[in-house]
Amino acid sequence: MLYTRCYLWLFATGLFVTGCVNPPEYPDEPVIIYEGASKDSIFAQVTGIPDSIVFQFSFTDGDGDLSSEDSTDIFYVDSRFPNTLTPLALPPIPREGTGNGISGDVFFTLINTGQVNCIYNGRFPAQDPAYPVDTFSLRIFMLDQAGNQSNTIQTEMIKIKCFGR
Repeated sequence: MLYTRCYLWLFATGLFVTGCVNPPEYPDEPVIIYEGASKDSIFAQVTGIPDSIVFQFSFTDGDGDLSSEDSTDIFYVDSRFPNTLTPLALPPIPREGTGNGISGDVFFTLINTGQVNCIYNGRFPAQDPAYPVDTFSLRIFMLDQAGNQSNTIQTEMIKIKCFGR
């Protein structure tokens, strides 16, 4: 009986100690960290070879107000078009339980549609054997529902293969 009481006391103390662990405190504005790309090159759309590349970054948001049914949350700028902002939407994130903040990973796939082509001498898309490769990088940031903007991350340079294999 004495041993049982000691075990119960230790168990209750263990529950109390683990219940008192504070959740992480994140700032109210999103913070993002670039994790990497699935590869370092992609075939251009003009090659006719279906191709894509996946970019990954992690995020935290202290007030958990990312994403809603009709919001755009992620924005990127292609280094070749510095004045063009491309919006992306996260899937809706339920607000229940996000009071202490949220964190996660984002994977987005860039498919070789019109924006993944080679540009040389102002020609788009370029099909000039003298220029077999073009390059680009992306600058990425997030906005939460309160309008707080995250830091901006930049990918490494990605090669665009302008001709088929």
